[in-house]
Amino acid sequence: MRWHYRHSVLALCMFAFLVTYFARLAISPVIPLITAEFEVTNTAIGMALTGMWLTYGLAQFPSGILAERFGERRVILVSVGGTVLMGLLLALAPVFPLFVASTVALGAVAGLHYSVATTLLSRTFDDVGRAVGIHSVGGPLAGLVAPVAAAWVGSQYGWRPAVALAAVVGVPVFALFAWRVRPTPPRHPGQRMRERFELGSLMALVSRPPIVFTLFVAALGTFVAQGLLSFLPTFLIETRGTTATVAGVAFSAFFVVRGGGQIVLGELSDRLGRDFALGVSMFAGGAGLLLLVVAPGRVVAGVAILLAGIGSSFFAALDPRFIDNLSEAERGAGFGLVRTVYTMLGSSGSVGVGLLADTYGWETAFTVLAGLFLITTATIAVNSAFELGY
Repeated sequence: MRWHYRHSVLALCMFAFLVTYFARLAISPVIPLITAEFEVTNTAIGMALTGMWLTYGLAQFPSGILAERFGERRVILVSVGGTVLMGLLLALAPVFPLFVASTVALGAVAGLHYSVATTLLSRTFDDVGRAVGIHSVGGPLAGLVAPVAAAWVGSQYGWRPAVALAAVVGVPVFALFAWRVRPTPPRHPGQRMRERFELGSLMALVSRPPIVFTLFVAALGTFVAQGLLSFLPTFLIETRGTTATVAGVAFSAFFVVRGGGQIVLGELSDRLGRDFALGVSMFAGGAGLLLLVVAPGRVVAGVAILLAGIGSSFFAALDPRFIDNLSEAERGAGFGLVRTVYTMLGSSGSVGVGLLADTYGWETAFTVLAGLFLITTATIAVNSAFELGY
């Protein structure tokens, strides 16, 4: 296959996503060190991470509008550059309230990337599922490197250098993107941004039955994914007695599977349908999480983490399902809007899991996550079996 400019765009979008993901994932492996230094509970750190994911979700809709006004390239550069800066501020936070504020700000700038990059790729590629799947691999690639690197650096030098690693990754990606990606023409350069925020048109878009159904599935799935991203290493440390390094390796394995799953599910959704791919993914995730709770053996736990990684790959089929139900003119602001809605709803996964763990224990918290995955699987199966058309 000959290398074309569109492949450069796809690769650099993927690496830009890696940067925004790396900065957020570098926090999870060192949570025990952070809670120990600031003397806070799992619920408190979960609230900080929920704030990060909440602002990440809030940024999705305005990011699409900004891209329509100024072009995708500028918005992605602001996202990558802002992520580097906020990662450094996070590492320098002297007190917990400032740590929380920096975490929340990190989510906001990181959230500018995904919707804009997805829209750019939908304009560039015909096979949207495949392109979205490859682009989404940036997250699992970050997951392959960030947990192990952050855990090792944290154990040797403390959590602050660990979370500052995002700057080391982000600066060269920012430079490459600025150098190799051409300026992108905005879709609506002359339209006032206020017009894009009209309540009536926004409500009409999100109230369409297929969009409502997909938002329901997305919100529950994202809740589970957020809980796993925030606390999977801590679960392994607290319930299985693993070291931070071993938990980091397991977390990386989770993301390796997730990376491969993104590509496979993207292809599967193009060939066999979005709902089939979603159902397979979420059923595997629910089964894996139940197995992780009830079977403590290392081999079984490895299989469980593999299945959980497949479950967390559902975004590669989910986002194209939204794209399918939006016109080309709606995909900038419209896709950003639905991303904002389901990411905001699902962002409570971090604080929810932290609260459940503090109140009822880690096994109960992860059993609830398994149940949510299985609920989404059943919902998708009913919609397909009875041809409800949602």
